Amino acid sequence: MNKISAVILTKNSQRLLKEVLESLVKLDEVVILDNGSNDETINIAKSFQNTSIHYNDFIGFGELKALGSRLAKNDWILTIDSDEIASSTLIDEILNLNLKNDTCYSYDVKNYFNDKHIYSCGWGDDRCIGLYNKEYYEFNDAKVHERIIPLKNTQKTIALKGHISHYPYENIESFLDKMQKYSTLYANGNKHKKSSITKALTHSIWAFIKSYLLKKGFLQGYEGFIISVYNSQCSFWKYIKLYEVKCENTNN
Repeated sequence: MNKISAVILTKNSQRLLKEVLESLVKLDEVVILDNGSNDETINIAKSFQNTSIHYNDFIGFGELKALGSRLAKNDWILTIDSDEIASSTLIDEILNLNLKNDTCYSYDVKNYFNDKHIYSCGWGDDRCIGLYNKEYYEFNDAKVHERIIPLKNTQKTIALKGHISHYPYENIESFLDKMQKYSTLYANGNKHKKSSITKALTHSIWAFIKSYLLKKGFLQGYEGFIISVYNSQCSFWKYIKLYEVKCENTNN
């Protein structure tokens, strides 16, 4: 049976953490890297025997996931978020598969909102490259939209049969909270890019059209509309914040 360490970043993640960790009990280790929880997150994590708990300030998703893999005792790393529940099929598959060190592995992600499986708005056909050997791959240092990159050669990827279920938003408030956080991270991490009010507007309008019409958000009623508006607003605010960052740098 393969020795695998899951790496999970947490901050006030009590909502689903118990279910997430229950899905990972067969793994040799689960590394919890917490950046400031003040709810029941740590107590929940401590209730599982295979968890190791570490603490670090938020330095960006890419750097934190890379740090988490370095803290893990095993070479094989499963990266999974605190709102993602692994299927038993996926866990049994990765524990018994003949893993190749120079290859990373992807799994299907089934996204949910309001307990409805969202197959439109760009949320369908979602695959995550999330299992890798840390001697051959690592996360880049992107603040947001981080990804795994090869250390030694061209990236090789094999698709797994198992999946995870992803529940990113508890309610509308969590949509707004994440939009605020991610748009700020985008602006601070992309200061080399150009931005303007016009660019913010055009990207926002296009994001709604693409999500609601081209990617068929209209087929999923209220949920499809909300997600499409979220995509539009997130695009608008990340370019507005980038514009303000660049204006501040120019004035200074």
